[in-house]
Amino acid sequence: MSNVDVIRAHYAASDAGDLPGMLAPLGPGTTWTEAAGFPYAGTYTGPDEVRERVFEAIGRDWDGYRFTLGDLLDAGDVVVGVGTYTGTHRRTGRSFTARVAHLWRFASGEVVSFEQIVDSAPVVAALREQQ
Repeated sequence: MSNVDVIRAHYAASDAGDLPGMLAPLGPGTTWTEAAGFPYAGTYTGPDEVRERVFEAIGRDWDGYRFTLGDLLDAGDVVVGVGTYTGTHRRTGRSFTARVAHLWRFASGEVVSFEQIVDSAPVVAALREQQ
């Protein structure tokens, strides 16, 4: 399976709500970085930490949180997914739409890192109570 096929399978699992499928490409040493300014900002290592600190937190805080893939770019050992996040915050009832890029880096056919680049302003605004 090519690098881009691995990431295509990750996004297909995301569309299906299949968390184990989403985490399948991550090894114990894979780093996952959520952008500064994003509600779940930080760097996490391995599938267990990513599941707990990112995906379980998103599931707890948001209704209908979704990544919609627009473009999937194959640059060999780097795969870039470009798309849009949407969701509605459970506490505030406010929705958002934000553009995002995901950088997936591979070494020897394994995912070594993920980096999120996102317009976090709409996400943070959805967290805030209306004034």
